[in-house]
Amino acid sequence: MANPLYDRLFARHIGNAKPFLTLPDGCNLSYDSFLKKAAQFAHVFTAAGLAPGDRVAVQVAKSPEALAIYAACAQAGLIFLPLNTGYTAAELAYFVENSGARIIICDASVQMSLSPVASAANAELQTLNADGSGTLADQAQNMPEQYPTIPRTKDDLAALLYTSGTTGRSKGAMLTQRNLLSNCLTLVECWRFTKDDVLLHALPIFHTHGLFVATNIILAVGGRMRFLPKFEPDQIIAHLPDATTMMGVPTFYTRLLNDPRLTKKLTGNMRLFISGSAPLLTDTHEEFKARTGHEILERYGMTETNMNTSNPYNGERRAGTVGFALPDVELKITDPDTGKPMPVGEVGQIEVRGPNVFTGYWQMPEKTAEELRPSGFFITGDLGKIDADGYVHIIGRGKDLIISGGYNIYPKEIEEMLDAQPGVLESAVIGVPHPDMGEAVLAVLIAQKDQAPDIPAITAAISKSLARFKHPRHYEILPQLPRNTMGKVQKNALRDTYKDTFP
Repeated sequence: MANPLYDRLFARHIGNAKPFLTLPDGCNLSYDSFLKKAAQFAHVFTAAGLAPGDRVAVQVAKSPEALAIYAACAQAGLIFLPLNTGYTAAELAYFVENSGARIIICDASVQMSLSPVASAANAELQTLNADGSGTLADQAQNMPEQYPTIPRTKDDLAALLYTSGTTGRSKGAMLTQRNLLSNCLTLVECWRFTKDDVLLHALPIFHTHGLFVATNIILAVGGRMRFLPKFEPDQIIAHLPDATTMMGVPTFYTRLLNDPRLTKKLTGNMRLFISGSAPLLTDTHEEFKARTGHEILERYGMTETNMNTSNPYNGERRAGTVGFALPDVELKITDPDTGKPMPVGEVGQIEVRGPNVFTGYWQMPEKTAEELRPSGFFITGDLGKIDADGYVHIIGRGKDLIISGGYNIYPKEIEEMLDAQPGVLESAVIGVPHPDMGEAVLAVLIAQKDQAPDIPAITAAISKSLARFKHPRHYEILPQLPRNTMGKVQKNALRDTYKDTFP
């Protein structure tokens, strides 16, 4: 019996001396060496009594060894549970308890604080540090470098990824081998990846973007990754001439644009820049093209589905859109109340169906039933529309919809106008409680460098283009917007900060 995920992404590289990871110091780690380390980790897990289907919770710094844990889980039939390195022990306790993880792997610096969490969950605690040292590495070094791959099917769970939990408790999205493998192979074709590609990898690997998109694609084609611990402009600029592709979040691109070294010559070897995890401003798209000659390819995905849409590799990459549904994905815009399809150009909720869509939320059958229709369509919680040319536009999260005086207000429409005003770098529009209207529109502005937004002028411009009920009733100017690790604006934090603006 086979193990589809391990066989397709990993096993084919056993014995391959080609570099898989190029580290910041210039040293290369071959595919074969990487897989030998993964096999040793798999032996450690088996020796600890873990059985196929058990969960492995991992909260460690990005490193080749951290990535090898993913390969080890795939080979041993275990469910990989990567966790944000920013989570506190109290937050981690929920994920460990909810998932029933049998083992927790953490940095040695937090071992003491996580020891009670492990004890309460009856889970083993191992350490793995950014330099590859730790108790897990110590145990692995004496283990065999080959491991008998555990048989699995495409419908077996491969990973458990928890959502960001901006409303209520985080939910564990159950992702099967089929979910991960089908999406990866589709993206390989859509984005034209080959064994000759060198991917500049500066994303975290506890998130689907850096792990199941970037890493899986390179594994599928046998390419190479410039494996950087995090995004630092100096390192990115130093390694761009060696790379052919880069995946990033919008803040990667805005920071690069602030550096005069970003030129057409510097990016001459690149064939593709990809952006996701948060909306890319049209200005960023256009300025990047002017500076480098490259059009950033924006796509749309989420924890529960991996990637759903993409702008075309060949064809117009339309700024402000996320392109078209991927070949094996169905996407439709529906009325939130009735579930019926919306006409072209009208806003509704986004639903998707395909082999990329998760199987449900871990131990949450009621929540699964709310968001996964019997037909297989997943109600994403995002609002969007499809224009006359078929491009998908993301309008925002359903929870970000503002209802003021009975009128529905979509923040993105206002944000696009605000972003175009002199002195405004970017904006975030939220709804806050209002004693008369129910909710009122509040705009948070980030100023352009060395400029100050002219609020009266902005108010006058808005009044000419938008209905009165959409006008912001209050403006705040901040140095920056609150964002999560992947660059998404945390509107829930803004709503909490300004909830008492209108007493």
